[in-house]
Amino acid sequence: MLLIRAIIRPEKTGIVMSELAAAGFPAITKMDVYGRGKQKGITVGEIHYDEIPKEMLMIVCEDNDKNDLVKIILRNARSGDGAYGDGRIFISPVEDAYTVSTGKQGL
Repeated sequence: MLLIRAIIRPEKTGIVMSELAAAGFPAITKMDVYGRGKQKGITVGEIHYDEIPKEMLMIVCEDNDKNDLVKIILRNARSGDGAYGDGRIFISPVEDAYTVSTGKQGL
């Protein structure tokens, strides 16, 4: 199993989640996050914004679903030709998972 964490622009969250659900991946955790990437924030006029609002989507999937999930996220989270601030995707191994209500192991 893998944990895919996608940090994307808030205005792209709805379409990414819709496309993931349509592709058979409806289980998603969404969180508001703040940070900066390579662009080190943005400057508008004389004001510098050091932390930019983003949303993080977390999806646990089987290893063989990774490429499909990443392609869906990349295709729908990108703004135009791909600009700084579009986000990042991180993939980590998941050792195990349990459903709290049933105690069932796995996805």
